Amino acid sequence: MYVVTASEMREMDSLTIRDFGLPGRLLMENAGYGAVRAMLTRFPDLASRRIGIMAGCGNNGGDGFVMARYLARKGAPVTVFLLTESSKVKGDAAANLHLLNPIGVPVIEVPDMRAFAEQQPRMRHTNLWVDAILGTGLTAEVRPFYQAIIEFINASGKPVVAVDIPSGLSSDTALPCGAAVQAQLTTTFAYPKIGHFLYPGAELTGELEIVDIGIPTHITDRVAPKQQLLTREIIGGLIPKRRPDAHKGATGHLLVIAGGPGKTGAAVMSATSAMRAGAGLVTLGIASSLCASVSSHLMEVMTSTLPETGTGVLGESALMPILELSTGKKCLAIGPGLGAAEDTRRLVHGLLPEAAVPLVIDADGLNCLSDTPQLLQKTKVPAVITPHPGEMARLTGLSTAAIQKDRVACARNFAVRYHTCVVLKGARTVIAFPDGHVFINPTGNAGMASGGMGDVLTGVIAGLIVQGMAPQFAALAGVYLHGAAADRLSQTSGPFGFLASEVMAQLPYQIAALAQPETSAARHNAPNHGN
Repeated sequence: MYVVTASEMREMDSLTIRDFGLPGRLLMENAGYGAVRAMLTRFPDLASRRIGIMAGCGNNGGDGFVMARYLARKGAPVTVFLLTESSKVKGDAAANLHLLNPIGVPVIEVPDMRAFAEQQPRMRHTNLWVDAILGTGLTAEVRPFYQAIIEFINASGKPVVAVDIPSGLSSDTALPCGAAVQAQLTTTFAYPKIGHFLYPGAELTGELEIVDIGIPTHITDRVAPKQQLLTREIIGGLIPKRRPDAHKGATGHLLVIAGGPGKTGAAVMSATSAMRAGAGLVTLGIASSLCASVSSHLMEVMTSTLPETGTGVLGESALMPILELSTGKKCLAIGPGLGAAEDTRRLVHGLLPEAAVPLVIDADGLNCLSDTPQLLQKTKVPAVITPHPGEMARLTGLSTAAIQKDRVACARNFAVRYHTCVVLKGARTVIAFPDGHVFINPTGNAGMASGGMGDVLTGVIAGLIVQGMAPQFAALAGVYLHGAAADRLSQTSGPFGFLASEVMAQLPYQIAALAQPETSAARHNAPNHGN
């Protein structure tokens, strides 16, 4: 499913009106009508509610005027609070505003703080708000007047239906621009926006319903949005189908280089997760002094000892043995628990340009590249990196806060610049391809905020690659399956307290579920996409 930026949506609207010939007023009519239909599904008792529509002077307000007309036809007592003077409303919005007086819908002008103070007693009688103040084009901080209105709505304790996007929420970054409406339902038009899915925007959006307003498919194809939401259907089409006569040699051999003093568990989980994802064979390369301790925890995974430069520390002396071990393998995963000693950095720096199989780089593998991310440009093979925001900050030289401020842009820019697939982990993990396409993952939950989850993800992605999946598609499928497994545990075990090893054990069930028709039990916390 496409997820669009504000500029992409504006271009689709413009092309539909200018080139296809659908009037803007018809698009507005479709938007308002569809939004009311969505409201009726969520609030079937609309006729018994006193509805207040807070409307701005732009097209978002125009959508609200159309809604007021349809709500009145349904018998709902509705009042429009216009946050400007009527004379300042122009274009299609003005045309729809003028239709309200003949049908008796009250329109109360609230153009400033003084009028707002005077109208607050009347506003407090409202028991359902429609937020039609600001749309998806917001790029600056909400001005104080609108901020006061937003704070009043949020403090009212009444349910809120947002038109297109909660007012004050950035469509492209999912961050509030000073203040943002907290909605229980958001009816968005044509396609969802980035701000609906990333946090904190996802929480402010509430339930999301997508309304078809008539944008033709060929217009969407012409604009070609560069963001998509991962869906069960997309991932189901990526999972490799196994032949009935398959054998372990045909399902891929993975080499994992991981583990260090105090972090051998990371190596165990990465290697075992690859097998849970379906890898035929997995070899774990680990420092010789640590091999005995991990072998007792590995039944199916093979081990190979590597020379170490300090107790449990891999360095340049392990480079040639690793390259030799990678012969005949289909993927090399490196980093979980490896450590970032100076000699280990030199090992990673030497390995990247010499690797002959696709790479999955995580954790300390990334920390070893924090001062030299340009080495990713020297790889001869596809690479997938899986940073959390802190690791991404080190790779880019930005702060963690800056990464979180615009996760999509940060992941996209890095992927394009360094020709690598970026899996920027976190709530609603973002996957960016080297060609600039970005995918947002809807699976996963707060129970995953515990140690070892990233090690499992590394193994899942690498385990899918060795089965023949293209590395960037393995990143998509791995992230989705990883989150879906955790979602299942949150339903059966509780919202948190489950372990990374338990997520790993759920993986085969999630792979199997993708082969089955979708049921309500199989959706696993996926958002409501409307149509």
